Amino acid sequence: MLFKDLLIVTDLGRSAGPRIDLAARLANDFEAHLTGLFVSSPPAIPLSVIAQLPVEVIELQSRAGHEAAERARALFEERVAASGFALTTEWRDATGDVAEMASLHTRYADLVVIGQNDPDGAALGAAPDLPERLILGAGRPALVVPYAGRFERVGQHVLVAWNATREATRAVNDALPLLERAAGVTVLSVNPRSGPGGHGAVPGADIALHLARHGIRAAVASVTTDELGVDDMLLSQAADRGADLIVMGAYGHSRFGELVLGGATRHILRQITVPVFMSH
Repeated sequence: MLFKDLLIVTDLGRSAGPRIDLAARLANDFEAHLTGLFVSSPPAIPLSVIAQLPVEVIELQSRAGHEAAERARALFEERVAASGFALTTEWRDATGDVAEMASLHTRYADLVVIGQNDPDGAALGAAPDLPERLILGAGRPALVVPYAGRFERVGQHVLVAWNATREATRAVNDALPLLERAAGVTVLSVNPRSGPGGHGAVPGADIALHLARHGIRAAVASVTTDELGVDDMLLSQAADRGADLIVMGAYGHSRFGELVLGGATRHILRQITVPVFMSH
């Protein structure tokens, strides 16, 4: 399996350019088609109020959305051209709820590249809940790129977060094209459990054997901690091991439970310092 159809959700934030650069490199590495998408989100105005607005105001809002989309398109085309890669590309712009429209377009791609939420505020074309909603609703894997830092290449040294769940299994399978190209892969289990549905006699050994049958040599490691949460330990291990990509499953519980409890998925998405490949 290869990534042959990549989608990048663009915006007008400070990290948009470097994120396009990374998507272009991935498209080049996999000889894939690259699609840029910008979603203009209309202002949240009740219909009863919209009916009372002057036509000029509505036209002004529409023109502002169109101009933002054109700026995003110019940035996309500029960065792709500057990459020097011979890529096949296309551009799409849509109007509506950013997460809903991005999820819809993602269903026709192999992988979507999106940005981490910027704590300084959502830029035009972005949404504060985009990563969570897209990962949960699109049915495709997502590569979430931190808002800070430059990531010219990802997937040289990969840390796989393994907890023997359906979501982790899905993430590993979806990430095979990246894992097959990696110089090093580490399968990490944090606080591994035993018994039925657990990790087996040697945590991570079974999935490492599966990866070996795909030609992927993976080191196996496990850590136990009572002081840090699983999410913080995972981020700490990624830093200590020099990982430039984390592969993990998302939303092991119901999304309602994750939102109420402040689950590991949401914490990871807020704290990442390297790109994270997630599947649900």
